[in-house]
Amino acid sequence: VQLQASGGGLVQAGGSPRLSCAASGRTFDTYIMGWFRQAPGKERELVAAITSSGDSTIHVPPLKDRFTISRDNRKNTMYLQMNSLKPEDTAVYYCAAGRGNIAMPDRQYDYWGQGTLVTVSS
Repeated sequence: VQLQASGGGLVQAGGSPRLSCAASGRTFDTYIMGWFRQAPGKERELVAAITSSGDSTIHVPPLKDRFTISRDNRKNTMYLQMNSLKPEDTAVYYCAAGRGNIAMPDRQYDYWGQGTLVTVSS
């Protein structure tokens, strides 16, 4: 599986961009998908994850009121809707695919996209 993240860029605080992660191949709907982010000088952290069918999601508590993960298996694409962005949301956002359980750590994901930089200006 090859993953291509897009949708990042310079956003004003309060903005609501949507990130996309397009996957190649015909097995997209067999993978758990996740969004992670890495801010400058910080470790990579989970943002949200979604089951292969899309019937269950998890969002890290600090972000769950503003960020929403979804997927469209017909389009081999996963999304992250981000609302009310804050400067502290500035980070490189990565999408990843793996097989396991929705709460698995990042090291268990098998495939990673190249990341898309989101910069939030105040």
